[in-house]
Amino acid sequence: MVRIRVLVVDDHRIFAESLAAALAAEPDVDVSAAGSGPAALRSLERAAAEGRRFDVLLVDADLGGTVPGVRPAAVPVREGGEDGLVDGLSLVAGVRSAQPGVRIVVLAERDDARRAALALQAGASGWVAKDCSLSRLLTVIRGVLRDETHLPPALLTGVLRELTAARKHRTESERLVESLTPREREVLRCMVAGLGRKAVAERLYLSPHTVRTHMQNVLGKLGVHSTLAAVALARRAGVGPVDLGPPGRMGPEESNSA
Repeated sequence: MVRIRVLVVDDHRIFAESLAAALAAEPDVDVSAAGSGPAALRSLERAAAEGRRFDVLLVDADLGGTVPGVRPAAVPVREGGEDGLVDGLSLVAGVRSAQPGVRIVVLAERDDARRAALALQAGASGWVAKDCSLSRLLTVIRGVLRDETHLPPALLTGVLRELTAARKHRTESERLVESLTPREREVLRCMVAGLGRKAVAERLYLSPHTVRTHMQNVLGKLGVHSTLAAVALARRAGVGPVDLGPPGRMGPEESNSA
């Protein structure tokens, strides 16, 4: 018998343990529970190192916690500090990036078309109410392993509307980003990484006055009035942060674009 390895990730201990116990009663399911994002990542890493990867994650949509190195670059969920304040949707994005073979189902207290759409964009394969029946949850678990996407029927129209709007906004954001010069795009990536004007100047070997001019040009071309708005637009366009490793001098071609 092929067994399905499931990890329940929920910071409500009674719910997590009750759900794990119910799933464990199924003859083809092996289940573990984790009470936070960091605990989930440790379980995933340990299982991968031992050659027994999890097949499905059941993640609480309202999960909270700090997971070093996981930040939702393109998924506009809850903002955090340098380590990233991770809710359930942010954890989805991080896990899908690190272990793309894992299928993820988000467990939610309430129907929310916008957040369900964000979950799908982050890489989830399903959105299920926490009060659904065990048989329904098992159907979803087995379905996502066949590459099916599962949503409550009542959310389908709203989710499609959200995904269509997001695609339209992304296309427009990409068009605006393409209007930037190579140097302005590099400055924008520094802004996405959270660097201030002085840090950008040091990194790109430019004067603070030149960086200020580039930043003003970026805001103007993107049609926004703040760094926060520019970063949000950049994330929608798929622009990631600059590599924050040791800075190096620009090559001749890049230097000429300053």
